Amino acid sequence: QVQLVESGGGLVQTGDSLRLSCVASGGTFRRYGVAWFRQAPGKERAFVAANAYIGGATYYADSVKGRFTISRDNGKNTLYLQMNSLQPEDTAIYYCAARAAGDIDYGGPTPTQMDYWGQGTQVNVSS
Repeated sequence: QVQLVESGGGLVQTGDSLRLSCVASGGTFRRYGVAWFRQAPGKERAFVAANAYIGGATYYADSVKGRFTISRDNGKNTLYLQMNSLQPEDTAIYYCAARAAGDIDYGGPTPTQMDYWGQGTQVNVSS
């Protein structure tokens, strides 16, 4: 059973940066497609960024392109999300997710394609 634990969320001001981390245990992290999703109050969970384990392709939601960077350290079983130029609309709970049954599809995954989820970390961006 794969476990994912996020950390790094917090309260920041507009324009600030944060780096989220997600540590995986109980599985073969290097063979999983991985992704970040977020869920704002009253909204559905939405794709943010993803990294395929074959070839290392990365995908981003249009709303975060150029500001967020997804990366992984397979030696540390850790997924990262570097978030720069944060805006109030980035306020949400951020979840990391892993897909064991296949890699990340071109363009990014949907939530239903992911097999394992972390508990989430809250990011609040004040204006």
